[in-house]
Amino acid sequence: MKIEEIRENKRRFLDLLLEGDEQESMIETYLFRGDMFVLYDRDPVSVCVVTDEGNGVYELKNIATYEEFRGQGYGRRLIEYLFEHYRGRCRAMIVGTGDCPRILRFYERCGFRISHRVENFFIDHYDHPIFDCGEHLVDMVYLRKEF
Repeated sequence: MKIEEIRENKRRFLDLLLEGDEQESMIETYLFRGDMFVLYDRDPVSVCVVTDEGNGVYELKNIATYEEFRGQGYGRRLIEYLFEHYRGRCRAMIVGTGDCPRILRFYERCGFRISHRVENFFIDHYDHPIFDCGEHLVDMVYLRKEF
């Protein structure tokens, strides 16, 4: 298993990014200004994009693992890598997600705590209804980890 930072041709991982954020135009808003990391277990398994939001705050904009590899610790390993990679320059990392208990528990197990909610985020920013965990997503739930 290895993790590599991707600096060029980031769009070659678009299929995997779409697993975590299903609207390409939303991915385009952060893909080229963010740092991209890919976790390989021979082949690419997980991907994430992190943006610098200023004042020592970094945002995990997208993290995705191919469906057949979910639940095997790849996403958690990628997040642990990010914590090490940004140590010393990051005072807090945030992540926004839908209000899905399974996903919220995943982030909480990784050390994040619920911070705040942005009402109607998925309604206001996506051109079609977004579903996760069998639920129509409306609000974005933000979690935060202090360093």
